[in-house]
Amino acid sequence: MRKENKLKTLIRQIAMVWLLMLSGKGTAQIPAVTIKDINGKAIRTDTLSNDGKPMIIDFFATWCKPCNRELSAISEVYEEWQEETGVKLIAVSIDQAHQIHKVKPMVDQLGWPYEILLDPNGDFKRALGVQVIPYVLVIDGEGKILGKHQGYTDGEEVHLIEEVRGATNK
Repeated sequence: MRKENKLKTLIRQIAMVWLLMLSGKGTAQIPAVTIKDINGKAIRTDTLSNDGKPMIIDFFATWCKPCNRELSAISEVYEEWQEETGVKLIAVSIDQAHQIHKVKPMVDQLGWPYEILLDPNGDFKRALGVQVIPYVLVIDGEGKILGKHQGYTDGEEVHLIEEVRGATNK
């Protein structure tokens, strides 16, 4: 049974790489926009990296229930994902300036272990063409965008980790 699961995983990974090649994904880079981290430090988005390992960038808002369900579901398995793939998740709040004070208390209350960035003017969101949240990007270790997902349905995090595994060739 274990060999069968490994074979299925390998077939999925090969299919994903093939589809990415056909779709032209995997070539776009993160655009250069300056936003702030949760402590007010300016961050250039084109410098976001994870030392050659994959990243997930997840756009959310404090008022977005599907966003909060998604990030909470991932937080339950995030440590395992990090051990297996080295992935880093960066959560980007799109809460507007007058609501930004709600982000840190919510993140602390929910215990999210992610790096949190703030995009109150929507500059990063616009640069990526984000229309609907939650919006998730899967980025390989070289900074290339491999996948884009919008919306959330319970259980979608299983597909997300498969995509991350494909980025690490695991």
